[in-house]
Amino acid sequence: MTAPSSPVSLTRYLLEEQRQDRISADLRLLIEVVARACKSISVAVGKGALGGVLGDAGTGNVQGEAQKKLDVLSNEILLEANAWGGHLAACASEEMDHCQPIPDAYPRGNYLLLFDPLDGSSNIDVNVSVGTIFSVLRCPDDVPQVGDEHFLQPGTAQVAAGYCIYGPSTMMVLTIGHGTHAFTLDREQGSFVLTQKHMRVPEQTKEFAINMSNQRHWEAPMQAYVTDLLAGKEGPRGKDFNMRWIASMVADVHRILTRGGIFIYPWDRKDPSKAGKLRLMYEANPMSFLIEQAGGASSNGRQRMMEIVPSQLHQRVPVFLGSKDEVETAVRYHLDHDRHAG
Repeated sequence: MTAPSSPVSLTRYLLEEQRQDRISADLRLLIEVVARACKSISVAVGKGALGGVLGDAGTGNVQGEAQKKLDVLSNEILLEANAWGGHLAACASEEMDHCQPIPDAYPRGNYLLLFDPLDGSSNIDVNVSVGTIFSVLRCPDDVPQVGDEHFLQPGTAQVAAGYCIYGPSTMMVLTIGHGTHAFTLDREQGSFVLTQKHMRVPEQTKEFAINMSNQRHWEAPMQAYVTDLLAGKEGPRGKDFNMRWIASMVADVHRILTRGGIFIYPWDRKDPSKAGKLRLMYEANPMSFLIEQAGGASSNGRQRMMEIVPSQLHQRVPVFLGSKDEVETAVRYHLDHDRHAG
């Protein structure tokens, strides 16, 4: 009789990747620190009203958005966990104006960490899944003092990215550039266990995720694309589509990674000064890395997302990501429109 194989923990998976020279020891330890911080955030989210962490914090972030108490707490947990590990040169958070270099009192590493500490936090008070998104870049060599400009690297420069979703179970979905893998938190053991290796996004789909209440503000090619989706079997697409919208990017992307679909947050005229709602560095790039490593695609509607060279730390972009064929179709509507308009 063959003995049952023992569960593969996140630590064991990372050690095996290190032995194959796919990641450095410092990157392995950095990811483990982030995972421990996510476990702490999971506990706080899980307590809900019992933990006194629901509701607004009475403050705003750099984008002028009202912060939830859990936004602030999650940000503090991640900053504190990563301050002393010796693996980072600096952190940048969606909740802070500028990056935060590692204090001189602590050893400094060679990586840069970006994170959205609690994505979808507007859903906290109604008990809908939320999550943490993170991205890891290399710090340029010979930088005496890390500044915001050192984070301005395209998504193709990421060495790791992932998210933790706090739902019925807590899961971490991770890539280090060799596939996208899911780890589920074993609450009794206190460790993340590999539960899905090499996640794959189906190339075709009949599901789309978008906030339809903004339709009147979309540009013409976006209007045309969704009109054709809604036309169903009788329309030019020749099939019926279902719409899903959770309004928590982590939850929507997790569904797409699990069963396919396209997630769209297009540019709209509601606030013409903003190129989109979602942040390139904290949300779009890490999610694009995960989706591409799972066989999907990601774009701003006209260009591959991870090839965009950022110009500022809190830059916003339109986002189209998910099933490869569907993303390519949505992009084609935009490029065809531009050609005819030109």
